Amino acid sequence: MKKTGIKPVSLPLLPMYLFTIIFVLFPFIYMLILSFMRRDGAWGVSQTWTLRNYLRIGLGEYRQTFVQSLQLALISTSMMVLAGYPFGYFMARLESAWKNRIMLLLIIPFWTSSLMRLYGWVIVFRANGVLDGLLRNLHITSGPLRLLYNYPAVVQGMIYALLPFMVYPVYTSAEKLDRNLVEAARNLGASPFRAFATVSLPLTMPGLFSGIVLTFIPSMGLFFIADILGGNKVVLVGNLIHEQLLKAHDWPFAAALSVVLMIMTSLFIGLYRRITRSNELEGLI
Repeated sequence: MKKTGIKPVSLPLLPMYLFTIIFVLFPFIYMLILSFMRRDGAWGVSQTWTLRNYLRIGLGEYRQTFVQSLQLALISTSMMVLAGYPFGYFMARLESAWKNRIMLLLIIPFWTSSLMRLYGWVIVFRANGVLDGLLRNLHITSGPLRLLYNYPAVVQGMIYALLPFMVYPVYTSAEKLDRNLVEAARNLGASPFRAFATVSLPLTMPGLFSGIVLTFIPSMGLFFIADILGGNKVVLVGNLIHEQLLKAHDWPFAAALSVVLMIMTSLFIGLYRRITRSNELEGLI
């Protein structure tokens, strides 16, 4: 007699399935349906199907916001790769005691609110602030500098907030790296740079790709960083969604913006999975 029912092996996965359906699938379906509706009144929504919300995204102002968000994500992620990869790679080569110390230094900032830490940068960057006063005392500058409420300040804020998410995946991959393979390459006559480029770098690529995903995607939507450090001069997609929800009360348009942003990030994740899968197949060959 054939038994029916839930297999015991699937029971541990049941909470994950329920969580995904209730808190991911249902909200996404609701947001997708809402994006095809019209705004009605101050807070209302008219159940009239339309593509108007998506057509609005193609207008100059909103299209430029997506382009600016993409540019900011590319620039900040590139700089985090340049800073985070060497950091994570060489941290993995330290002794255990130093690894723990540096790991603690990276974790300590997360013990406080991210908003508090960003307002700390406002104190550092503002005119006649800490950095400005230090530069003038060293006679490097002669007057107040405009270091706040501009594009570089937002990029610096993104790097500060997301750099650990680049360092940790690279560190994990570098720590698992078999040093005997590097030594074998060196014994066969490879220079240190060639051994790194042909052995260490390919083997730590999964960690690097994971770090890129973990930093690129949040860079598109962390609107509070642009608000605090950029003022009104740097507007990201997250700022635009926030404005449509709380100020304009245009929920259908905010939903359409969110759907497009999710599609962009999903395409990026799909590209990441395809690259990592191809690298795994090359490793097997």
